[in-house]
Amino acid sequence: MPRNSSTAWNKPASMSTIPWLDPESLHFPDVSQALEDPNGLLAVGGDLSPARLLEAYQHGIFPWYESPQPILWWSPSPRAVLLPDGVYINRSLRKTLKRGGYAVTADRAFDDVVSACAELSPKRPGTWITRDMRRAYQRMFELGWAHSIEVWYGDELAGGLYGLAIGRVFFGESMFSRRRDGSKIALVHLCQLLQARGFVLIDCQVGNDYLYSMGAQDMERDEFQGILQRHAVVADTPREAWQDIAPYPMSEPE
Repeated sequence: MPRNSSTAWNKPASMSTIPWLDPESLHFPDVSQALEDPNGLLAVGGDLSPARLLEAYQHGIFPWYESPQPILWWSPSPRAVLLPDGVYINRSLRKTLKRGGYAVTADRAFDDVVSACAELSPKRPGTWITRDMRRAYQRMFELGWAHSIEVWYGDELAGGLYGLAIGRVFFGESMFSRRRDGSKIALVHLCQLLQARGFVLIDCQVGNDYLYSMGAQDMERDEFQGILQRHAVVADTPREAWQDIAPYPMSEPE
Protein backbone atom coordinates (compact mmCIF):
# COMPACT_ATOMS: atom_id res chain seq x y z
CA MET A 1 0.00 0.00 0.00
CA PRO A 2 0.54 1.56 -2.42
CA ARG A 3 1.91 -1.12 -4.75
CA ASN A 4 3.50 -0.47 -8.10
CA SER A 5 2.07 -2.10 -11.20
CA SER A 6 2.93 -5.77 -11.45
CA THR A 7 3.61 -5.49 -15.18
CA ALA A 8 7.32 -5.28 -14.36
CA TRP A 9 7.16 -8.90 -13.16
CA ASN A 10 8.80 -11.25 -15.62
CA LYS A 11 7.96 -14.94 -15.58
CA PRO A 12 10.84 -16.55 -13.65
CA ALA A 13 12.65 -19.57 -14.97
CA SER A 14 11.49 -21.43 -11.86
CA MET A 15 7.82 -20.74 -12.62
CA SER A 16 7.28 -24.45 -13.18
CA THR A 17 8.02 -25.01 -9.50
CA ILE A 18 5.30 -22.61 -8.32
CA PRO A 19 2.27 -24.62 -7.19
CA TRP A 20 -1.16 -24.06 -8.68
CA LEU A 21 -3.87 -23.90 -6.04
CA ASP A 22 -6.50 -26.60 -5.88
CA PRO A 23 -9.82 -24.87 -6.68
CA GLU A 24 -11.56 -27.25 -4.28
CA SER A 25 -9.28 -26.41 -1.34
CA LEU A 26 -8.40 -23.25 0.57
CA HIS A 27 -4.94 -24.60 1.40
CA PHE A 28 -1.89 -22.46 0.58
CA PRO A 29 1.74 -23.59 0.57
CA ASP A 30 3.74 -22.59 3.63
CA VAL A 31 5.05 -19.04 3.16
CA SER A 32 8.60 -20.28 3.70
CA GLN A 33 8.34 -21.75 0.19
CA ALA A 34 7.93 -18.32 -1.44
CA LEU A 35 10.51 -17.41 -4.09
CA GLU A 36 13.32 -14.97 -3.45
CA ASP A 37 13.15 -13.76 -7.06
CA PRO A 38 10.62 -12.39 -7.63
CA ASN A 39 10.48 -11.72 -3.93
CA GLY A 40 7.55 -13.49 -2.32
CA LEU A 41 5.84 -15.24 -5.22
CA LEU A 42 4.19 -18.25 -3.58
CA ALA A 43 1.34 -19.70 -5.63
CA VAL A 44 -0.80 -19.29 -8.73
CA GLY A 45 -4.49 -19.70 -9.48
CA GLY A 46 -7.43 -20.25 -7.18
CA ASP A 47 -10.09 -17.59 -6.83
CA LEU A 48 -10.87 -14.40 -4.93
CA SER A 49 -13.67 -15.78 -2.77
CA PRO A 50 -14.09 -14.28 0.72
CA ALA A 51 -13.06 -17.55 2.34
CA ARG A 52 -9.84 -17.79 0.30
CA LEU A 53 -8.97 -14.13 0.85
CA LEU A 54 -9.40 -14.49 4.61
CA GLU A 55 -7.27 -17.63 4.62
CA ALA A 56 -4.60 -15.83 2.62
CA TYR A 57 -4.39 -12.61 4.63
CA GLN A 58 -4.45 -14.37 7.98
CA HIS A 59 -1.33 -16.23 6.86
CA GLY A 60 0.52 -13.26 5.37
CA ILE A 61 -0.43 -13.86 1.73
CA PHE A 62 -2.08 -11.46 -0.70
CA PRO A 63 -3.10 -11.46 -4.40
CA TRP A 64 -1.27 -9.19 -6.84
CA TYR A 65 -1.52 -9.58 -10.58
CA GLU A 66 -2.72 -7.92 -13.76
CA SER A 67 -5.00 -9.15 -16.51
CA PRO A 68 -4.38 -11.41 -18.43
CA GLN A 69 -2.12 -12.99 -15.80
CA PRO A 70 -3.56 -15.71 -13.59
CA ILE A 71 -4.04 -14.80 -9.93
CA LEU A 72 -0.59 -14.54 -8.32
CA TRP A 73 -0.24 -14.94 -4.56
CA TRP A 74 2.63 -13.29 -2.67
CA SER A 75 4.33 -13.30 0.72
CA PRO A 76 7.46 -11.11 0.42
CA SER A 77 10.23 -10.81 2.97
CA PRO A 78 11.03 -8.37 4.35
CA ARG A 79 7.53 -6.97 4.77
CA ALA A 80 6.76 -3.25 4.94
CA VAL A 81 4.73 -2.47 8.05
CA LEU A 82 3.63 0.60 9.97
CA LEU A 83 2.85 0.80 13.67
CA PRO A 84 -0.35 2.78 14.24
CA ASP A 85 1.45 5.02 16.74
CA GLY A 86 4.50 5.35 14.51
CA VAL A 87 3.17 7.41 11.61
CA TYR A 88 5.59 10.25 10.81
CA ILE A 89 4.21 13.74 10.27
CA ASN A 90 6.68 16.08 8.59
CA ARG A 91 6.57 19.87 8.73
CA SER A 92 4.58 20.25 5.51
CA LEU A 93 1.93 17.74 6.55
CA ARG A 94 1.81 19.27 10.02
CA LYS A 95 0.88 22.60 8.42
CA THR A 96 -1.80 20.95 6.29
CA LEU A 97 -3.35 19.31 9.35
CA LYS A 98 -3.31 22.57 11.29
CA ARG A 99 -4.78 24.50 8.39
CA GLY A 100 -7.76 22.14 8.14
CA GLY A 101 -10.36 22.49 5.43
CA TYR A 102 -10.73 18.73 4.96
CA ALA A 103 -13.37 16.36 6.30
CA VAL A 104 -12.57 12.71 6.95
CA THR A 105 -15.05 9.83 6.93
CA ALA A 106 -14.91 6.03 7.04
CA ASP A 107 -16.80 3.50 4.90
CA ARG A 108 -18.91 6.22 3.28
CA ALA A 109 -17.62 5.82 -0.29
CA PHE A 110 -15.81 2.49 -0.47
CA ASP A 111 -16.41 1.84 -4.16
CA ASP A 112 -15.40 5.40 -5.08
CA VAL A 113 -12.14 5.00 -3.16
CA VAL A 114 -11.33 1.72 -4.92
CA SER A 115 -12.19 3.28 -8.29
CA ALA A 116 -9.89 6.22 -7.58
CA CYS A 117 -7.07 3.87 -6.59
CA ALA A 118 -7.52 2.04 -9.92
CA GLU A 119 -7.50 5.15 -12.12
CA LEU A 120 -5.04 5.10 -15.00
CA SER A 121 -2.70 7.95 -15.85
CA PRO A 122 0.29 8.63 -18.11
CA LYS A 123 2.50 7.59 -15.20
CA ARG A 124 0.40 4.50 -14.49
CA PRO A 125 -0.86 2.97 -17.75
CA GLY A 126 -1.82 -0.31 -16.04
CA THR A 127 -3.40 -1.36 -12.75
CA TRP A 128 -3.49 -4.48 -10.63
CA ILE A 129 -6.94 -3.49 -9.33
CA THR A 130 -8.75 -5.52 -11.96
CA ARG A 131 -12.51 -5.85 -12.35
CA ASP A 132 -12.40 -9.15 -10.47
CA MET A 133 -10.35 -7.59 -7.67
CA ARG A 134 -12.85 -4.75 -7.35
CA ARG A 135 -15.74 -7.18 -7.13
CA ALA A 136 -13.92 -9.31 -4.58
CA TYR A 137 -13.11 -6.45 -2.23
CA GLN A 138 -16.57 -4.95 -2.62
CA ARG A 139 -17.89 -8.28 -1.38
CA MET A 140 -15.44 -8.15 1.52
CA PHE A 141 -16.74 -4.67 2.30
CA GLU A 142 -20.32 -5.93 2.30
CA LEU A 143 -19.29 -8.68 4.72
CA GLY A 144 -17.64 -6.19 7.09
CA TRP A 145 -13.99 -7.11 6.47
CA ALA A 146 -12.93 -4.32 4.09
CA HIS A 147 -12.93 -0.64 5.00
CA SER A 148 -12.16 2.72 3.46
CA ILE A 149 -11.05 6.11 4.71
CA GLU A 150 -12.24 9.08 2.67
CA VAL A 151 -10.80 12.61 2.69
CA TRP A 152 -13.16 15.28 1.39
CA TYR A 153 -12.49 18.82 0.23
CA GLY A 154 -16.00 20.19 0.05
CA ASP A 155 -17.88 17.66 -2.09
CA GLU A 156 -14.69 16.45 -3.79
CA LEU A 157 -13.10 13.14 -2.83
CA ALA A 158 -9.58 14.44 -2.36
CA GLY A 159 -7.85 11.30 -1.10
CA GLY A 160 -8.36 7.98 0.59
CA LEU A 161 -7.30 4.41 1.16
CA TYR A 162 -8.79 0.97 1.65
CA GLY A 163 -7.84 -2.38 3.12
CA LEU A 164 -8.95 -5.27 5.32
CA ALA A 165 -9.31 -5.31 9.11
CA ILE A 166 -8.78 -8.83 10.44
CA GLY A 167 -8.30 -9.32 14.14
CA ARG A 168 -6.10 -6.44 15.27
CA VAL A 169 -4.15 -6.08 12.03
CA PHE A 170 -5.08 -3.75 9.16
CA PHE A 171 -3.97 -5.01 5.76
CA GLY A 172 -3.56 -1.96 3.55
CA GLU A 173 -4.35 -2.38 -0.14
CA SER A 174 -4.07 0.97 -1.91
CA MET A 175 -4.39 4.73 -1.51
CA PHE A 176 -4.74 7.79 -3.73
CA SER A 177 -4.54 11.58 -3.72
CA ARG A 178 -6.30 14.10 -5.91
CA ARG A 179 -5.19 17.04 -3.78
CA ARG A 180 -1.96 17.64 -1.97
CA ASP A 181 -1.55 15.39 1.09
CA GLY A 182 -4.89 13.67 0.48
CA SER A 183 -3.56 10.16 1.03
CA LYS A 184 -1.36 11.29 3.92
CA ILE A 185 -4.35 12.77 5.74
CA ALA A 186 -6.18 9.48 5.21
CA LEU A 187 -3.24 7.51 6.61
CA VAL A 188 -2.89 9.73 9.68
CA HIS A 189 -6.61 9.39 10.36
CA LEU A 190 -6.45 5.62 9.88
CA CYS A 191 -3.61 5.37 12.38
CA GLN A 192 -5.56 7.34 14.98
CA LEU A 193 -8.65 5.22 14.45
CA LEU A 194 -6.64 2.01 14.73
CA GLN A 195 -4.86 3.18 17.87
CA ALA A 196 -8.19 3.93 19.51
CA ARG A 197 -9.45 0.44 18.66
CA GLY A 198 -6.39 -1.45 19.84
CA PHE A 199 -4.88 -2.48 16.50
CA VAL A 200 -1.24 -3.47 16.64
CA LEU A 201 -0.02 -3.26 13.04
CA ILE A 202 -0.68 -1.97 9.53
CA ASP A 203 0.56 -4.32 6.81
CA CYS A 204 1.87 -2.18 3.95
CA GLN A 205 2.97 -5.26 1.99
CA VAL A 206 5.60 -3.80 -0.36
CA GLY A 207 7.71 -0.87 0.79
CA ASN A 208 8.49 2.27 -1.22
CA ASP A 209 9.84 5.76 -0.58
CA TYR A 210 6.38 7.17 0.15
CA LEU A 211 5.62 4.61 2.84
CA TYR A 212 9.06 4.87 4.43
CA SER A 213 8.66 8.66 4.56
CA MET A 214 5.47 8.11 6.57
CA GLY A 215 7.18 5.88 9.12
CA ALA A 216 6.93 2.41 7.59
CA GLN A 217 9.69 -0.06 8.38
CA ASP A 218 10.79 -3.46 7.13
CA MET A 219 10.01 -6.59 9.13
CA GLU A 220 11.33 -10.07 8.45
CA ARG A 221 8.82 -12.78 7.61
CA ASP A 222 9.18 -14.77 10.84
CA GLU A 223 8.43 -11.76 13.04
CA PHE A 224 5.52 -10.71 10.82
CA GLN A 225 4.04 -14.22 10.84
CA GLY A 226 4.33 -14.31 14.63
CA ILE A 227 2.26 -11.13 14.92
CA LEU A 228 -0.37 -12.59 12.61
CA GLN A 229 -0.57 -15.73 14.71
CA ARG A 230 -1.23 -13.67 17.82
CA HIS A 231 -3.48 -10.97 16.41
CA ALA A 232 -5.00 -11.98 13.04
CA VAL A 233 -5.49 -15.76 13.08
CA VAL A 234 -8.31 -15.69 15.61
CA ALA A 235 -11.54 -17.63 15.86
CA ASP A 236 -13.70 -14.63 16.70
CA THR A 237 -12.55 -11.75 14.54
CA PRO A 238 -14.69 -8.65 15.17
CA ARG A 239 -16.40 -7.15 12.14
CA GLU A 240 -18.12 -3.81 12.13
CA ALA A 241 -19.17 -1.01 9.84
CA TRP A 242 -16.74 1.81 10.38
CA GLN A 243 -19.26 4.32 9.09
CA ASP A 244 -21.06 3.79 12.40
CA ILE A 245 -17.94 4.85 14.28
CA ALA A 246 -17.85 8.55 15.02
CA PRO A 247 -14.82 9.96 13.14
CA TYR A 248 -11.91 10.55 15.47
CA PRO A 249 -10.76 14.16 15.28
CA MET A 250 -7.23 14.46 14.00
CA SER A 251 -5.32 15.61 17.05
CA GLU A 252 -2.93 18.47 16.50
CA PRO A 253 0.63 17.10 16.23
CA GLU A 254 2.95 17.72 19.13
